[in-house]
Amino acid sequence: MNEALLRSLTPSVLGILVRRGADFAAAEDALQEALVEAIRVWPAGMPREPKGWLVTVAWRRYLDAARSDTARRRREDLVEEEPAPGPAPGVDDTLRLYFLCAHPALTPSSAVALTLRAVGGLTTRQIARAYLVPEATMAQRISRAKRTVSGVRFDRPGDVATVLRVLYLVFNEGYSGDVDLAAEAIRLTRQLAAAIDHPEVAGLLALMLLHHARRSARTGPDGGLVPLAEQDRGRWDTAMIAEGVGILQAALARDRLGEFQAQAAIAALHTDAPTAGETDWVQIVEWYDELVRLTDSPVVRLNRAVAVGEADGPRAGLAALAALDDALPRHTAVAAYLHERDGDLETAARLYAEAARKASNLAERDHLTRRAARLTQLRRTG
Repeated sequence: MNEALLRSLTPSVLGILVRRGADFAAAEDALQEALVEAIRVWPAGMPREPKGWLVTVAWRRYLDAARSDTARRRREDLVEEEPAPGPAPGVDDTLRLYFLCAHPALTPSSAVALTLRAVGGLTTRQIARAYLVPEATMAQRISRAKRTVSGVRFDRPGDVATVLRVLYLVFNEGYSGDVDLAAEAIRLTRQLAAAIDHPEVAGLLALMLLHHARRSARTGPDGGLVPLAEQDRGRWDTAMIAEGVGILQAALARDRLGEFQAQAAIAALHTDAPTAGETDWVQIVEWYDELVRLTDSPVVRLNRAVAVGEADGPRAGLAALAALDDALPRHTAVAAYLHERDGDLETAARLYAEAARKASNLAERDHLTRRAARLTQLRRTG
């Protein structure tokens, strides 16, 4: 069974169902049933046109559900005839689906959550982690969003800001290594940048390119995480960096600063430094100040504390960190790093071990555990 093929076909098939008149929630349910059927029957023989097969089966399931539900009889007159089996149109509907999910009937946070779950393919747990809320809370939010849109027509797509937020979160999940979605997020953001002349769209694309350019250097031969300061900068994709910087400069020249442009400026300063020791941390702190002004995000303040620790010394970083909620993800890891920089290896080792227990993925847990073990060994031998 080619599960990768099924995942790649899902957005386009879902878009075809929506275009043919299905409301989004019912189309999603019908497609899920078609995918289950494909998993059951395809091992015995792959259809010649997998996409056409999925469209036909999903459409039949949608029609069956519509006819059996009296609450949907009003919409049956809008349903077109069942499509014949065979090749389906090769249109990529993914970006359009992102806009449809960002429906005006939903709050921005609910629209983002629904899109990440229904189109982006992220799990409820991953979305909850991105939003810093419990998984049960996010599950309820997604369920409410589905109920809200189940009775509306998708003829009023949502706004660009919500779609950008979704693409940003999808990229972050892909970049973390949990789900390989980073390249897909870049592809869709390129499409959006080609269609819309907006500095924040350009800023997001630049941010993605500048981060993605460093991806091959983020892990070592054993699969372990390599911190930015320890990465082999010769492995960075210089062509992608140049493209990202060019896009960013053009966006900043329009003097309509947004959070994605500010984040991209920070990424550009990192990639511009020939070595970690030559990083312009003072300017990075200034950009973080702009980000705090734009977003007032606790995560931005946490990252700013690291930058302050680099620019003004670890004790200044610890003072900035002390003003933040210690329940923030990565708070303990940042505290460990700053204490290590300050020479307090005992406290740093203890905090690294504590951060490892809180880590959300195996690679991060292994990295923090190794840092704790290294400092413990240094204390014993030093």
